[in-house]
Amino acid sequence: MIKPTSLEHLAELINTGKHVLFFTANWCGDCVFIKPYLPEIMATFPELSFVEIDRDEYLDVCIEMGVMGIPSFIIVDKGQELGRFVSKERKTKEQVIEFITPFY
Repeated sequence: MIKPTSLEHLAELINTGKHVLFFTANWCGDCVFIKPYLPEIMATFPELSFVEIDRDEYLDVCIEMGVMGIPSFIIVDKGQELGRFVSKERKTKEQVIEFITPFY
């Protein structure tokens, strides 16, 4: 899991290559629930990079990208959004894998 070190680093990641952006926060119960499953999810898609974006640290990015709820998963390829998985319900490992599969 890649954790950006600055806005510039995050912008570089978003604009180069194909990534799964994982928007999260330490205080988010649903984020804490899905985090233990992320290594297995990442192993399912070894050619994709996963980027963890802390909602509190990158609030302006969340606003710019229209991320209102967390956890949110957005797939980008060279700056273009391919899809997003946002729901009010707690996300399961199977749901996240099902979301990513068509874009892999």
